[in-house]
Amino acid sequence: MLKFSPLLILLMALLPNNATQAQEVTKSDKYVAGTHYEVLDIAVRTQNPNKIEATEVFWYGCSHCYRFEPLVIEWAKDLPDDVALVKSPAIWHPTMKLHAQAFYTAKALGALDPLHNVLFEEMNLRKNKLASEKAIGKIFSAHGVDVEKFAKTFNSFGVTAAVQQAEARQRGYKITGTPEMVVNGKYRITARMAGSQAGMLTVASYLIEKERQLMAELASSQNATPATQVDLPETSATAQSDSASEPDSAPE
Repeated sequence: MLKFSPLLILLMALLPNNATQAQEVTKSDKYVAGTHYEVLDIAVRTQNPNKIEATEVFWYGCSHCYRFEPLVIEWAKDLPDDVALVKSPAIWHPTMKLHAQAFYTAKALGALDPLHNVLFEEMNLRKNKLASEKAIGKIFSAHGVDVEKFAKTFNSFGVTAAVQQAEARQRGYKITGTPEMVVNGKYRITARMAGSQAGMLTVASYLIEKERQLMAELASSQNATPATQVDLPETSATAQSDSASEPDSAPE
């Protein structure tokens, strides 16, 4: 039978506490700017300043994005009400611009579910390049969208503006590939930085909490600082003006 000295037993008893402390330190320092995520030089404006925005930058023709999508869907189920998940199509080729139009057309028609997944499957499983408006229109038509309604929406001002905004966001985000995540227009995350696609979402959750704390601190400081009112010293001119504006006696 093994026997342990009292000193060894004491040291063993202390190990769990030390390990817990080490885990807490590791947790707080786990994700480092410049290593696990990038802090953008200039923050990109979010759609709703009252919410923390998590943006998924994707392309329908990207196999990595296709595999990432189910992870995002599952992750989004647990997002609190103060977080808004935004999908933003990547555009650096004319064909990708068509695919961005397809995304915003489906969104405008209220047909993003199921067409979002359908477009992913067309390009990744069926190897359909969707290289023209006609090819994209066939997919929409096959899922119950009127051909004329599709064409009108696909080439509408609203969809064109949405595509232009996506291009502008992409430039601001400094996107170099897909998929990528951007948190509140400030932090860019790639799979290479985070270590994996699942890691991207873990880092995103960390940054969401970081933003939540920053917003709470800002709101607290604003509430704690009352507006100051400065009383100017009364001058002779002010006194004369005040006395001139008041009658010596009430009119009879």
